[in-house]
Amino acid sequence: MTLSTTPHMSLVRILTLSLLALLLAAAALPGGTAQARDGAGDLALEDFFRGKTYAYGRFGAINGTTREFRVDLTGTVRGKVLRLREDFIYDDGERDTKTWIFTRTGPNTYTGTREDVIGETTVRVSGNVARFTYRVDLNPDGAPNIVRFHDKLALQGDGTLRNTALVTKFLLPVARVKVNFARSLKGATAIRP
Repeated sequence: MTLSTTPHMSLVRILTLSLLALLLAAAALPGGTAQARDGAGDLALEDFFRGKTYAYGRFGAINGTTREFRVDLTGTVRGKVLRLREDFIYDDGERDTKTWIFTRTGPNTYTGTREDVIGETTVRVSGNVARFTYRVDLNPDGAPNIVRFHDKLALQGDGTLRNTALVTKFLLPVARVKVNFARSLKGATAIRP
């Protein structure tokens, strides 16, 4: 697809694509307070992630690139702070470690930071669902490649946690991520995306 050579048509096309991206993002991240509870209790990050947790995930970009991974998580809680270490093992053998620091700031809110996250995120919990958005530089050692993740964590009635994330760049959707968490490796394997 090529953009029109007239400035007016290029601007109209860019605005149309931006509006389409916003509509897609809104559709992927349903709002409102009504949640499909599926028998799940209220989500508290420090309760779910305390101790060992396991997950499998899948990243899929719009260019067709996919990447699968396993995550072994260790959560420690001190007062209002959850320190969540994530040890990633990718399907190609690469390994990585990231650590979230979540601090409870209210009955339904947390702040969160991680070494690759730009700034701080606010996590908002409504019943069994938590939502948050944050920016990440995917290429910290080279030219910046900054994207925004829009995460939705949903606690299921079976005690597992499902994370879906839309990844955007310049308001346009560029990837989707699914990560399914369980309290045991066997449980995580059973719900692998």
